[in-house]
Amino acid sequence: MAVRAPPILEHMASAIKRVDPGENEQLASLEARTKQPSHFLRVMANRPEVLKTFPPLYGAIMGPGSVDRRLKEALYLVTSYANRCAFCTAAHEAGAGKAGLTADDLAALREERDTGFSEAERAAIAYARELTRTANAVQTRNALRPHFSDEQIVEMTLSITMANFTNRFNNGLEIEP
Repeated sequence: MAVRAPPILEHMASAIKRVDPGENEQLASLEARTKQPSHFLRVMANRPEVLKTFPPLYGAIMGPGSVDRRLKEALYLVTSYANRCAFCTAAHEAGAGKAGLTADDLAALREERDTGFSEAERAAIAYARELTRTANAVQTRNALRPHFSDEQIVEMTLSITMANFTNRFNNGLEIEP
C-alpha cells in the first residue's frame, strides 16, 4: 500500500521550477534592473527564448502609446480582477498610483462600480470585462468608437490581451505574489 504525502507536500512537489538567476544571464539582468526577484520571470526562464522576447513585447504593449497610462492600468486591473490573478493584481495595484489611479478607483474597479469614471473609460472597462469573460466583445468594442481611434482600440485590446496572457500564465502555474 502506497503512502501518500500530505496535501501540502503534494502541492509543493508539483510546483514548477523557478530558475535561479545564476543559471540564466537574461533573468539575472532583468532582476538586476528591477532590483527584486520575480517568480513570474523565474518560471518563464524555463523557456529561455520566451524570457528573452517577452519583456520587449510587454514593453511595446504596456509602455507609452496612444492610450494614457491610467486607462491601460485600469484595463489591466479590470482583467486581473475578473480572472482572480493574485500575482498581476498585486503587481499592478502597487504601481496604480503612479498611473493616476486612486484607492477609490481600485475599489470601484474591483467591485465593478464604474460610476467614478468618464463615459469613455466606462466603455473601455466594459470592453475589457466582456473580452476577458467571453473572448468575443463585438458589442462593447463598437461602443468604443465614439471615444477612441482604431489605433487606441487596438492598443487597448493588446493591453487586455497581455493581461489575460499573464493572468493565465500565473494562475495556471500557481505563481503567487
